[in-house]
Amino acid sequence: MTTNPHPALSILRRKQVETRTGLGKSSLYEKISSGNFPAPVSLGVRAVGWLETEVNDWLASRVRCRPAVDLGRRA
Repeated sequence: MTTNPHPALSILRRKQVETRTGLGKSSLYEKISSGNFPAPVSLGVRAVGWLETEVNDWLASRVRCRPAVDLGRRA
């Protein structure tokens, strides 16, 4: 049995990326410009999308870098 070295790719459009990340359009493109978010893939003359795997990886990296919260402490 052989495995596919290229699993099915899924493209997310901008509104889907905004919904998943909680970022607005301006924040999204600012992060792309600064190299802090995956660049979109050109789908045509006026259409772009993002690889779902790259968006998911970015989200996972945000979770990994958040500070730990000590739930045992009381104010």
